[in-house]
Amino acid sequence: FFSETDMADENQTPNENAQNAEAQQAQPSFQMVRSYLKDASLEMPHAPEIFFAAPEEQPNVDIQFEVSQKKLPPEGAWEVVVRGTITVTVKEKTMFLVEGKQAGIFDIRNIVEEGVQHLTNVVCPSILYPYLRANLADLITRTGLPPVHLPEVNFEALYQQRLAQAQQQAQQGAAEGVAHA
Repeated sequence: FFSETDMADENQTPNENAQNAEAQQAQPSFQMVRSYLKDASLEMPHAPEIFFAAPEEQPNVDIQFEVSQKKLPPEGAWEVVVRGTITVTVKEKTMFLVEGKQAGIFDIRNIVEEGVQHLTNVVCPSILYPYLRANLADLITRTGLPPVHLPEVNFEALYQQRLAQAQQQAQQGAAEGVAHA
């Protein structure tokens, strides 16, 4: 019934037990607490007419993604939201527009700020994205129109791209500030 660590704990002084508890509390930890569909919408502004007209050209499919995060009041809690928007048009007419926000609550503790930024911009969205894909695919299937499957997304590449853009904007801002001085 007792593990080796339980027996080892019995042989330690109260001070050693406190040190072990502190060391365990200082260990980096990361876990998803909950995933949920925060928002979903489907618009078919030209229904039912779109069901009767055979498309004369290939539909145009526009897919947009956005990742946002915010610190929540409980210690270590973060909400990360991945938003996906799919707009399908034929000759400037929208066949359908579907949007969803898949959110997750993550417990992130004892991780340096740079690591937290990487987790909330890359790892957490990668965990949430399959849920978003499934939810949007389900909504599109319910339209009765041919399905649109979301592509795989490299959130690491998107994050690096955003960092590079922010760095470039900061350099441009600094250069403009020097030019005005």
